[in-house]
Amino acid sequence: MASQDWFDKDFYSVLGVKKDVSEADLKKTYRKLARQYHPDSNAGDAKAEARFKEISEAYSVLSDPDQRTEYDQVRAMGSGARFTSGAPGQSGGFEDVFGSMFGGGNRRAGFQQNGFEDLLGGMFGGGGFGRTSGGYQGYGGPTRGRDQTASTTLDFLTAINGDTISLQPSGGKPIKVKIPAGVSDGQKIRLKAKGEASPDGGEAGDLVLSVTVRKHPVFERDGLNLRVDVPVTFVEATLGATVEVPTLGGEPVRLRVAAGTPSGRVLRVKGRGVVTPKGTGDLLATVHVAVPSHLSDSAKKHLEAFADAMPKENPRAELLEQAGGLR
Repeated sequence: MASQDWFDKDFYSVLGVKKDVSEADLKKTYRKLARQYHPDSNAGDAKAEARFKEISEAYSVLSDPDQRTEYDQVRAMGSGARFTSGAPGQSGGFEDVFGSMFGGGNRRAGFQQNGFEDLLGGMFGGGGFGRTSGGYQGYGGPTRGRDQTASTTLDFLTAINGDTISLQPSGGKPIKVKIPAGVSDGQKIRLKAKGEASPDGGEAGDLVLSVTVRKHPVFERDGLNLRVDVPVTFVEATLGATVEVPTLGGEPVRLRVAAGTPSGRVLRVKGRGVVTPKGTGDLLATVHVAVPSHLSDSAKKHLEAFADAMPKENPRAELLEQAGGLR
């Protein structure tokens, strides 16, 4: 449907193409300009946003064969004339031009009665000429493709390091997408322009990917940190020792367990956690004192001798005292 401002807008000039431009060259030119002036690439630039709307409107009309024909006809009608309100008896006005087109006669009265939109509505099909309650209906840019959804399950190491995987979006073709490093269980990733293609050359939709991460047998995710339980013997915890601690996907590191380390103490290894563009976590090693389930007679005798040599203290005395005070 034609638009009143087509007389004043040269869509070919807006896109910088000739009037006989082919559909393929028109689309190629539009995509280049759209990428250049798209708001996502020009955040906060009002001029770029206005330019993007201008080229989108031009392409919306010229890419539609029917609208392009109507536009060319309207522009041909207006060539060489200015459509002003035209006072009675004044030549060069809107009604004078269209009156000559349709055979003269009582042209002025007809335009005064029905108005500009009624005339063009009759010329191009349908009354009201796209009028809405808010004025004349505008023309937006090409249609954006619809967003699609997909889900995937990643192993722990892939989620931490990132990788390129194949996906089958709902209702779409298989695609390859890059999983960023540091994805967590339950996270949704919006993959730009990986959704459904636009039906008319516009921007593709996004792909919203829901991620499930399999548990790891050794490591646990805690934000950007990784946690690991490290068993130590009673002797190592009591006398102190240097122990090996595994890292995710790398060589073990050696940690010093201080003498008298209790079970549950956390030892930190800087920079050996999850690495993302937002930051890098640490490896948190939690010490657990391993109690032997079987003792030889000799070991048992030595342990009893150790117990006899220790001060007679009750390690639960404070606990019992606190609990009694709460009664």
